[in-house]
Amino acid sequence: MTTGVSKVQTNPYNGTSSSYAEWQNDRLVRVVRPERKLSPLAETVHERFRAHVADSDFPCIGAKAALTGNFYRYGFYPKMNSPETNGGLAHDLWEYAREQARFGTNYATFVACFAEPESADEQTWENSLWAQLQNLHELDRAHYDWDATVSRNPKDANFSFSFAETGFFIVGLHPNSSRLARRFPWATMVFNVHAQFERLREINQFERMQQTIRARDLKLQGSLNPNLSDFGKQSEAKQYSGRAVEENWKCPFHAQMRETKNTEK
Repeated sequence: MTTGVSKVQTNPYNGTSSSYAEWQNDRLVRVVRPERKLSPLAETVHERFRAHVADSDFPCIGAKAALTGNFYRYGFYPKMNSPETNGGLAHDLWEYAREQARFGTNYATFVACFAEPESADEQTWENSLWAQLQNLHELDRAHYDWDATVSRNPKDANFSFSFAETGFFIVGLHPNSSRLARRFPWATMVFNVHAQFERLREINQFERMQQTIRARDLKLQGSLNPNLSDFGKQSEAKQYSGRAVEENWKCPFHAQMRETKNTEK
């Protein structure tokens, strides 16, 4: 399926607050406007994130493959859900949705880290994560439909978050996560293209990778996250924040139809 980014050749979002960056020749550089330097804090957080994933106990081998092969992009933003962050993150996620297919791998990822909030309990973090996704969606629906290969209903077993008509599985990390693998000093959202998982299934690699990650997580934590499930069995929305949500949990996210006034491109 052709992704939505092919329909809009120019990034529709203001890049003033963009920090879309890549690891190049052992240094962090901007992909867009490389002459602009990233802040020292952005570089420090990136270095810490690489160390977090590279740790021998970190369970996700997919994330390890993304960093080892340099199949990832990184962005650092001032404060979750601020107008400045919303615009910059939308700009950078659009760039990633357009660029990710060029990596030629099923282990690419986009890592978005935030200076604030500095700390939050799990419920507050969950609220911030979903508010950030809602803000991205409000910007996205002015230009794009939902990815037709996944559901827009967070109650649906086939739900995935969509941006630029590209489905994403979200992994949230923050300082107070009860899951050790998701405990990171800065609020972080990792965007994994959903189609990558489907391609891994097609070549019979997904289940083996999933089993390996869960075995490693069990060794690290002593237990598995009770929200874990295979795509199509229950909504993946329960997994995004990392919190062990209640049985009657209701996702605070609401997807709306594309704004008709912007349907012509």
